[in-house]
Amino acid sequence: MPSYCLLISVLVSFLSVTGKALEYRYHICANTTTFSPNSTYQSNLNRLLSSFTSNATLDSGYYNATIGQNPASTVYGSLLCRGDVTPDDCRSCAVTALRDVAQRVCPVEKVAVIWYDQCTLRYSNRSFFGNLDETTIMMYNIQNITDPERFTTLLSSTMNELVDAAAGAPSGEKKFATKEVRVSGFQTLYSLVQCTPDLSNSDCDQCLQGNVALLPNCCNGKQGGNVFNPSCNVRYEVYPFYRITASAPSPVPVVLPPPPTKSAIRSRGNDKISTTTIVAICAPIAVVVLLLMSIGCYWLKRRSRDEYNAVQNDQSAGNEITDVESLQFDLGTIRTATDNFSEDNKLGEGGFGAVYKGMLSGGRQIAVKRLSRSSLQGAGEFKNEVVLVAKLQHRNLARLLGFCLEGEEKLLVYEFVPNKSLDKFLFDQPGDQAPLDWSKRYKIIGGIARGILYLHEDSRLRIIHRDLKASNILLDGQMNPKISDFGMAKICGVDQSQGNTSRIVGTYGYMSPEYAFYGQFSIKSDVYSFGIIIIEIVTGKKGTRFFDSEGSEDLLSYAWKHWREGTPLELLDPRLRDSYTANEVIRCIHIGLLCVQEDPADRPTMASIVLMLSSYSISLALPKSPAFIPHSRTENIAPLHLLESDKSTSKSGSVNEMSISDMYPR
Repeated sequence: MPSYCLLISVLVSFLSVTGKALEYRYHICANTTTFSPNSTYQSNLNRLLSSFTSNATLDSGYYNATIGQNPASTVYGSLLCRGDVTPDDCRSCAVTALRDVAQRVCPVEKVAVIWYDQCTLRYSNRSFFGNLDETTIMMYNIQNITDPERFTTLLSSTMNELVDAAAGAPSGEKKFATKEVRVSGFQTLYSLVQCTPDLSNSDCDQCLQGNVALLPNCCNGKQGGNVFNPSCNVRYEVYPFYRITASAPSPVPVVLPPPPTKSAIRSRGNDKISTTTIVAICAPIAVVVLLLMSIGCYWLKRRSRDEYNAVQNDQSAGNEITDVESLQFDLGTIRTATDNFSEDNKLGEGGFGAVYKGMLSGGRQIAVKRLSRSSLQGAGEFKNEVVLVAKLQHRNLARLLGFCLEGEEKLLVYEFVPNKSLDKFLFDQPGDQAPLDWSKRYKIIGGIARGILYLHEDSRLRIIHRDLKASNILLDGQMNPKISDFGMAKICGVDQSQGNTSRIVGTYGYMSPEYAFYGQFSIKSDVYSFGIIIIEIVTGKKGTRFFDSEGSEDLLSYAWKHWREGTPLELLDPRLRDSYTANEVIRCIHIGLLCVQEDPADRPTMASIVLMLSSYSISLALPKSPAFIPHSRTENIAPLHLLESDKSTSKSGSVNEMSISDMYPR
């Protein structure tokens, strides 16, 4: 008889989703807009809510409606059920939701949204259909993960896969995806993402990516997390909180054969080894083998990581270029695409050199950055940008398609972004072109923040851009921002957040004081630059120099003056006076001033900033005085000890000593 071993599996029981009590999650009522009892609005609202119960059984799990003829009393509403919920359960959830929202939580509010685990009900006095709403709520399971490294890796890859599946769903189908992944023999990861079907694929992707990016901030090391808003939902748990489909893998109990009887063992004869003896021998061997395999895998992984870090730190610039040779274009191809760098195809020019529009033979449009031969930014910055940007993949970063290095020509080939750079819309806008409205500006601020957060925390290595400014923010066809120009970027280790340099590069006006004067750069230097960009977007004025009616004044001092005087809305771009959301404008100014505080330790991290922009339940600290850097007519900068600062605010206290408890609802 051949030898064999029995691997004994521990059976884990799981709670069934079927029959589970409806779980309330959260609700929001915009109490600034209310209606009177027995008004036309209430009548229309009642009609809307009653329509939800009769339409909740639709196969799509989504229903929206508009009730009313007069704009002042028209109600817009939607019901979204979780993608796996049956029509009957969807209807039951709708009945509970409309009862709770109308009678308990938002009895006289015109705008409301309430979340349950199985459905989301929403209504408003303004149409929201097809619009992305990123007002975000976060929840987490208080239990900790036993193997955080493996769990986090699986969660990240699973969520990215689910986002692609949901955001890529064909028009008219559910934007919904789930997946189960075995973490260990005792634990399974259950993950879910969903968008409202009325969102475009790009908005769905943006919404889900934004929520996934917040998971580490709210739920790091926890067994469950949920980040959701009116437009999309991201959730994971270590128990099945949704209905597992028949085709999905699930834990299968192992049925063990009954133990042999004593008589059966005796009947085998003295020359036979019993099953019990084999198990007793094999089980310890199996445990030892598994332990050795685990140690070996860990050692190989550790060695691979060390070798990767060594390559990053010690490899020469020439070898770094070789790493991305698969992206190399030949010079003839680029000359043909740009019509030999004709002036008609020239998009602009900066310190690096000129940028040209081109078209490849397959019809793809490209932007080619050509290194100026007389530029001080030479081959070093070129190689730096190639190696760095080729490894970065994020929706808010300009995508590098390739490069060319032939003779004296050094070229970078990027995706073509049709709307040029942010500064063209803010500062150089022609009279016949409509200005950026506030909703687009707010979207741009959020996108830039997510892009910087990726550089600082989510990319392979920590990256400090060092030259963030409006002209380095490109806008695509949907006005999504894309951070560009990484020629000045610094790569740091994952545990390194600052450094020193004797060569100051970048743009005055966007540089933090500690970098401009002492060469000390850090992730907080980028935060400072981002704060300047926020204030520029709000005001429509350049941060490097601002002229008011009384003469020349730095934009930061101008912004600080209005903040101290309680008139922050006076900073708003006059072109937006007829259309803006006051709470959002004030919150952005508040965040901008937090970013430009003199002491880097007082500035928030990008993770905190993304959270501040996406969640209105977060209270913001009171900003301290910015670092005012006066400019002369020749753009010289005063020594650091001559910087003006407001001495009325103590620097000894913590940034969290005082906080503002006002909320900024949309």
